[in-house]
Amino acid sequence: MDQEDLKLAADFPAITYEQWKKAVEEKELKGAPFEKKMVTKTPDGVDLQPLYVAENWPWEQDPSGFPGFFPYTRGTDAIERAHRGWDIRQEFREPDPKSANYEIRHDLSRGVTSVVVCLDEAARHGVAPTATKAPIGAGGVMIHDLAALEEALDGVDLAKVSVSLDAGAAFVPAALSLAAVWQKKGVAATAVAGEFGADPLGHLAATGSLPYSIENGFSQLGSLAAWTAKAFPKVRSVSVDTSPYHSAGASEVHDLAIALSTAVAYLKAMEAAGLSVDAAARQISFTLSVGCEEYLQIAKLRAARKLWAAVALACGASKDSAAMVLRAKSAERMYSRIDPWVNMLRNTVSTFAAAVGGADSVTSLPFDNAIGLPDSMGRRIARNTQVILMEESNLFRVVDPAGGAWSFESLTQQIAEKAWAFFQEIEAKGGIVECLKSGFLQQTIAATMAERDKSVAKRKIPLTGVSEFPNVLEKPVERPAPDLTEVIGRTKTRLTAGAKAAASRVGALGGSLAKLDDVRAALVGGAPFADIVTVGAGPAAKVTALPRRHLADSFERLRDAASAYKAKTGALPSIFLANLGPVAKHTGRATFSKNFFEAGGIQAIGNNGFADIESCVKAFKESKARIAVICSSDALYEEVVPTYAPALKAAGAETLYLAGSPGEKKETYDAAGIDDYIFMGGDVLGKLTAQLIRLGVIAK
Repeated sequence: MDQEDLKLAADFPAITYEQWKKAVEEKELKGAPFEKKMVTKTPDGVDLQPLYVAENWPWEQDPSGFPGFFPYTRGTDAIERAHRGWDIRQEFREPDPKSANYEIRHDLSRGVTSVVVCLDEAARHGVAPTATKAPIGAGGVMIHDLAALEEALDGVDLAKVSVSLDAGAAFVPAALSLAAVWQKKGVAATAVAGEFGADPLGHLAATGSLPYSIENGFSQLGSLAAWTAKAFPKVRSVSVDTSPYHSAGASEVHDLAIALSTAVAYLKAMEAAGLSVDAAARQISFTLSVGCEEYLQIAKLRAARKLWAAVALACGASKDSAAMVLRAKSAERMYSRIDPWVNMLRNTVSTFAAAVGGADSVTSLPFDNAIGLPDSMGRRIARNTQVILMEESNLFRVVDPAGGAWSFESLTQQIAEKAWAFFQEIEAKGGIVECLKSGFLQQTIAATMAERDKSVAKRKIPLTGVSEFPNVLEKPVERPAPDLTEVIGRTKTRLTAGAKAAASRVGALGGSLAKLDDVRAALVGGAPFADIVTVGAGPAAKVTALPRRHLADSFERLRDAASAYKAKTGALPSIFLANLGPVAKHTGRATFSKNFFEAGGIQAIGNNGFADIESCVKAFKESKARIAVICSSDALYEEVVPTYAPALKAAGAETLYLAGSPGEKKETYDAAGIDDYIFMGGDVLGKLTAQLIRLGVIAK
């Protein structure tokens, strides 16, 4: 056999897309609307087609260009990434700096290539740990002065390891402290790499406040960027991190548009500080959240580079400076507290999408991230997910593997066009700042999340382990908060002494952070971050804070209530499955019913089916359940419901369900005693909530 014998396509007649579509409509859909049954719409209105063909993308004049070249849709680097892979960048939030240091060094020795040090909430807000009710140790490392940052980075080879900061409103003292650490370690300014993470608008959106005015924040950002550009050529000072918006429910299109508008605002602040557009653009790095909708997320990252290249060029930047530096991060909203093991799968898809989408660095959050402080196993699996995809699956070996695929190219273009339109809308309303002040963004995101919640409630967006295939008997995963008594006491003592020692240096700043070298000297002298943040702060900025949401929130509230009920009574609320007829007749709907009710923490009591009323009623009484659901086939329902339903009601069934849509028989079944019906497409969350109220599990 030779190649001539293998030309299989020649054995089949060529079929056009229209012919295929017509065949589907006639043979499979039997007249049902093609657009409704076969095309999936995202919350942004992007159409996900069942089939893509050459006509979906003008490949002969490919506007995506070549990898490594403007508009960078296909990546900002054509060669290096295929040799070295992406940067495995992990976040560290262990409250004790000493423990954080152990984690950082441990992970760096096992595959992680760069680190993000996240400060605790008190430090991020510029609040002294000695303040009343200061959120010290919450959500990050207790780094409130230079000494704590030194402790967290002790033993790390800073000449080789890139360090990024997530410092909230305290980005100036945190950045200058990191610079001081580099200097103390004797690392050449031309050798260090990292990101200072100045992102005052991100902090404002996430928390609803800044300890200074927005104008002051922009001034600090501009000053830091100008100082960084001169002092550290490989360091970026400004971060555009849209995680707060995405975690609140922003769509992918909203996410990209908000990133663009934020970056434009920061460009203006840096220009006001004296930087050229090119220099300012080179100071910005982007962080985008990546979910587990594989195709959509790959297209999102490709569209992000394309959009930023267009915006930067329009602002006067050169094509070289318009290349986006992009970190992809696991989307926090996709993580569940219940059955967190599924998060490993979600994160694997997210990481795969980030890699294929061409992210420069990827942060994979641990599977137990939504529960509390991740443990060593969670961190290990998170980093090894990246290591396996890189080293064993060799995802980095192909530059832009999505390039040229009609589906990915078409989706990239659709997302880019819609994001551009929303970006223009934000700018027309005065820009990102005005849209936060007016509440426009908060309201838009809330409306989008509300629509997504409706889909979650009906399981149109299924959540495995939570709304689909739940395991109510699984032991919950717990991550107890560490005891911070000793480290908090030690921190407060050191900061009090440092504040006294550096008081004169802080006072000499004259109510201004303009002279950053003087600020660094005060920090080297022991000044706490909070003392620096309050220098010339002025009136605090306030907006409506964006909530932190998870897709599973609504169902997890029901499960939490059921667990509390079990702790009080000794058992979960339960439902009896009245399986009627042979197994083949009831097993499908019995399985559906079990998943349906256990998604709300109502344990399903199953059986192999009943052939007579007496045995069914007897088993129901013995189950001690207060509710029941009849499960069988439509054909059997007509025969058994009129007799079984009254018997179960008489036996004490407070609520009696029928599994399946009643159709024209509803009136007959209602008269027999059926109280409600469960079926595909129904409001699962609403029915479960109502039933838990009736059972007294949750308050009315």
